[in-house]
Formats: sequence, structure tokens, C-alpha cells
Amino acid sequence: MQTSSKTTLWVWTILSFFAFFVFGFTDNLKGAILPAFLRDMDFSYATGANVLLGIYIGFLAATLLAGLLADVAGKKVVLLLAAIFMMAGITGLSLFSEFWPLALSMLVLGLGFGGIELGANNLIVDLHAAQKGRLLNLMSVMHGLGSTAAPLYAGFLLAGDFSWRLVYQGALVLVILLLVFLLLASSPRSAEQKNEPVAFGKLARTAFTGNTPWFYALIAIYVATEIGIASWIVEYLQTQKGLDVSLSTQMLSLYFGLMMVGRFIGSFLVERIGYLRIMLMAALAALACVAIGIFGPPGLFFFLPASGFFLSIIFPTITATVSDQHTENQGAILGLLFTFAGVGGMVGPWLVGIASDLLGLQLGFSTSLLFGGVMTAGMGFLLHQQNKQAK
Repeated sequence: MQTSSKTTLWVWTILSFFAFFVFGFTDNLKGAILPAFLRDMDFSYATGANVLLGIYIGFLAATLLAGLLADVAGKKVVLLLAAIFMMAGITGLSLFSEFWPLALSMLVLGLGFGGIELGANNLIVDLHAAQKGRLLNLMSVMHGLGSTAAPLYAGFLLAGDFSWRLVYQGALVLVILLLVFLLLASSPRSAEQKNEPVAFGKLARTAFTGNTPWFYALIAIYVATEIGIASWIVEYLQTQKGLDVSLSTQMLSLYFGLMMVGRFIGSFLVERIGYLRIMLMAALAALACVAIGIFGPPGLFFFLPASGFFLSIIFPTITATVSDQHTENQGAILGLLFTFAGVGGMVGPWLVGIASDLLGLQLGFSTSLLFGGVMTAGMGFLLHQQNKQAK
């Protein structure tokens, strides 16, 4: 692949990694601040879930549109718009106190998250085709690092009686840095030269060929599982397991810290073991951890964050699998994949909140266990089909 220079290629690789760090940090403040947010706004679990829904509606819309925009205007434009939307969303959360303005701010923030998800993943796939499985997992490590730092930062401020709004305002520093770096970096020619018109008829046919629709469903169920846990684990541990603010937010940090470690280790294993096989192994282990953490003795609550270690590799490995299957209009197809991820992110935490209002938090939080079971069954079926075809 021809690039303007190796320096430019690695500048954009590092920028993509940093964008994922900012994404992980900003996105996963919401789980840490949720108890304080619900108390301050006097919202029920269902109302809080409906506010959070805005993030995932925005994420879904962004990934669908950003995939098309990436193929037409380039990945740099997508990432720049993502940073601008994140700034606007955080500013709204800092100012508003009513349901609809808060939900709209969350939606705008979600537009930024979706742009980073699509733009950075697409850049890595484009610039590092031969090593995309490893580098996608390594980039996700940066998301995990940001996700791990966010609850520690939030827990420290919240334990000192600072407002949840101030917690979000601190993320503006990172977003502004990202925006400045994006503005200063020259476009990666290899990525931008691949821009191509989107043939919608052909895209509609190729995007749903073979087993690709299964991966759309799997990524939706996976994200519902991961985000359902991340959004509600702090409230669950405080209410059901009796943990204080500091320890419960540390458990959310541990969840993402183990996810980061898992992706780092997984980056060296995915190509050797095989995409589907390693995802099935990881899904089974994660399912066991969540079940023990919810229904086991109270002292085994740490199994809940331990599930992050095993969940870690699933998202980037699904991305690598789908990008292997489609080389034309890759931005649009990855955008469609991440749109299904947005559906999962929208449905997962929302259903946990709704079920918690109806059935209590213990059973409501167990919705994530149901998602994990469906995901594991789907992966088992796909691996079985793959083994049959190989014979």
C-alpha cells in the first residue's frame, strides 16, 4: 500500500489510538456518575435509562451516516465532526437540568462516539490491512485504558462531593486536545485515495451476503451485554451488594482495566486460535463470570468486573472478521456493522433500566446475563457451520 510517508501512517495510527482513549474515557463516565445523576435529577431507573438512550440513538445514527461519509469525504472529516459533537454534548450536559435537553445532549455526545468508532476503526483497517486483527485489538486497549481511568477519576471527584456535571466537564480537556491534533495532522493519502462513490444497490446486496448478517446480530447482542453491565454495575453494586461509592466505581474501573488487559493479550492470540473459536471461548467464560457475580455469594461480586477480561476481544474480532469478508465500500459496511452495535448499545442499558423498574434491580441487571447467553449460542452455531464447511 502506498502512503504519503511512514510517518504520516503512524501519526494517524497514534491519533486513532488517542481518539479511542478519549472515546473510552468520556463514554464510561456515565456508569460512574449514574447514581449521583439519578439522585440529583430525582429520576427513576426507567427515566434514567431513557436519558442514556440518547447516547445510543446518536451512536446508531452516526455509525450509519459516518460510514457513507467516510467513503465519500474521508476519515479525517468524520473524526473532526466527531470531536465537535463530543464538545457540544458535554457542554449541554454541563448546562441543562430538564429531561429533554439532557437526552438531546446525550444524543449529540453519541454522534461523536459513533464518529470515532467508525472513523478510527476504518483507518486502522485501511492503513494496516495485514495486521488489522492485532491492531484493532490494540486500539481497543486504548479504549479500555480510557474506560479504566474514567471511573477512578469520577469516583475521586464524587467522593469529594463534587458535582457529576463537573466530572463531565473535565473530559472537555481531552476532547479539545483531540480536536487540535486532528486539525494539525495532514490527511493519510492511502486512506483518502480509497474514497469511492457508494453504489447503494450493490451495497444492499453485498452487505447481507453469506454469514455477515449473523455478525450484525452478534455485535448488537455483544454491545447490549457489555454496555448493560458498564452502565448499571455501579448502581447494582451499591444497591444490591452494599459497596460504597469508592469501591463500586473502582469495580467499574477494574471491569475496563481487565478488558484492556484482555484485548492486549488477545491481540497476540486471535490470529493463531481463529476468530470464531476464540470468541466462543471468551463468551462462555464471560457468561460464567456474570452468573457467579449476580447469583453467587455476596463476596463473589468481583466476578462481575472479571467478565470484562473475557468480553474484551469480541468487538474488535467481529470487526476484523467482517472487514475480511468485504473489501469494497468497506467504510459503509463497517458503518452498518457499527449501526447494529449502536442498536445493541441502545437496547442493552435501556432494558436493564426498564426491567429494574418492573422487577427490581437484581432481576433487571440479570438481563445482561440473558444477552450473553444468546450471544454465546450464536457464536457456537457459527463455529459449527464453519467446521462443517471445512470438512
